[in-house]
Amino acid sequence: MKPIVKGLLTAGLCLSLLGMADAQSGELPAAQLAAIKQKLAQRVPDLPPIESARTTPVSGLVELRAGSHVFYADATGDHLIEGHMIETRTQRNLTEERLDEINRVDVAALPTKDAIVWKAGTGKRRLVVFSDPNCGYCKQLEREIQKLKDVTVHTYLIGILGEDSRVKVDNIWCARDRTQTWLDWMLQGNTPPKAMGLCGSPGQRNLALAQKLRVNGTPAIFFDDGSRLPGAANAATLEQRLAKASSKAGS
Repeated sequence: MKPIVKGLLTAGLCLSLLGMADAQSGELPAAQLAAIKQKLAQRVPDLPPIESARTTPVSGLVELRAGSHVFYADATGDHLIEGHMIETRTQRNLTEERLDEINRVDVAALPTKDAIVWKAGTGKRRLVVFSDPNCGYCKQLEREIQKLKDVTVHTYLIGILGEDSRVKVDNIWCARDRTQTWLDWMLQGNTPPKAMGLCGSPGQRNLALAQKLRVNGTPAIFFDDGSRLPGAANAATLEQRLAKASSKAGS
């Protein structure tokens, strides 16, 4: 989707909110939502379909939810903002908090049988990753994951970068030691042995699961609190998110 800049702010610019109201967010009336949806569909056809809308702490500004995305608009939909809303008093990123809320996943319910699972140390913390074997950022992430301690990693292989990726998914899964074969490929570049016959590769099931979870690219990372992190991250960032997820689980 093309960046959206229509009126008030440029894409990615933070809103600095002074004197924010304490009003609670609430769903917009159906008629108002329908009018905004119709207007934006006509004027910004590249925008994902709007599913819901609600008020924000800023008078006159509404939040629009489109799948796993959040946008902001005025009450009539004449101006559209793509960016993050920051509460300056507390430095809270309200947009990030909202995205975490609407994209939360029950990681305990994911099918472990379809993942490559390995652990370091006690394995008391859980990290879920959707990864394509030919994804350079996935290889970068895998190197960072190796630096983590006391973590259990669940990797769901998905071949989204072409036929060779799908073949590698099957070859890795069918290997005698799929975990070591995966790590050897991602970390050392050792080509996985060719699969001999059918071995129940979960490639298609994982693709369907990724679509259900609105995974739009690799790598995609999920934590125990259900939050997600799209794209590669360094070990320090992963540690921060793992600690945050653990604190929520213990509260």
